Amino acid sequence: MNESKLTEIIEKYGSDTNAIVAILQDIQEEFNYLPKDVLMKLSEEINVPLSRILSVSTFYKAFSLTPKGKYPINVCLGTACHVRGGARIMEKIERELGIKRGETSEDLNFSIDEVRCLGCCGLAPVMMIGKDVQGKLSEKTVVPILDQYKK
Repeated sequence: MNESKLTEIIEKYGSDTNAIVAILQDIQEEFNYLPKDVLMKLSEEINVPLSRILSVSTFYKAFSLTPKGKYPINVCLGTACHVRGGARIMEKIERELGIKRGETSEDLNFSIDEVRCLGCCGLAPVMMIGKDVQGKLSEKTVVPILDQYKK
């Protein structure tokens, strides 16, 4: 655990216990997930029961208690993307990376999850890698896109 980074995050919000979601977002941004030892230390530092922190951490889908990849991939399987081949895109990504949805690659570079909508149906099928939206995908375009992130 990088205690100095956690201290920096906590100091950013002061003693405001209403900022737990924002603190957890910053922790996840730093570590790519919410490590248990970091949450325990956070509980001590801001004097909030660990059970409350875990309750917030597990309530929101955006948070993860297991390591996520440096490049999280969210593949849309909502109606527009599904109709235009989103499931085939997901399968191609899984084959290419050797992991299934909900998993993280051993090198911690990639994790794959499915979402129901990314809000850009006109670009279907769509995936996001980190904050980058990739649209109008085909099985042929997926590998070159992933290769950009493997470098």
